[in-house]
Amino acid sequence: MTEDVTGPPREPGSHWYDNEAGPLVRPYAMTGGRTKPGPTGVRFDLIALVTLEPGAPGTDGAALGPEHRALIGLCRKETQSVAELSAGADLPVGVVRVLLGDLLELGRVRVSRPVPPAQLPDERILREVIEGLRAL
Repeated sequence: MTEDVTGPPREPGSHWYDNEAGPLVRPYAMTGGRTKPGPTGVRFDLIALVTLEPGAPGTDGAALGPEHRALIGLCRKETQSVAELSAGADLPVGVVRVLLGDLLELGRVRVSRPVPPAQLPDERILREVIEGLRAL
């Protein structure tokens, strides 16, 4: 037995179990050691919206792990941002991005990326449109 300074003695190999949290799984184990989402290198912003693809296959299949199914379950309720999915699944954002890349490639989800600020209409133009509509 090995001595643990923070608690009672543990059996060898039991360092992957936490008395309060239960079994511990390293993030790289959930993603298969990958740090980037898919071979296409898609990047998911924290505010990107994730929606289940209509008519997507169910959550069964060998390609889906429990974390993939958890993300699908969260998206089934409503469209959610990457940050919300991370919080809801209690997974690090980096892991969620990799798993979403898998789901995107499998055709299970659709991602709406936010409009970059440079492409947003100028406030002055919007005010002119509002004034024009009021004049009607």
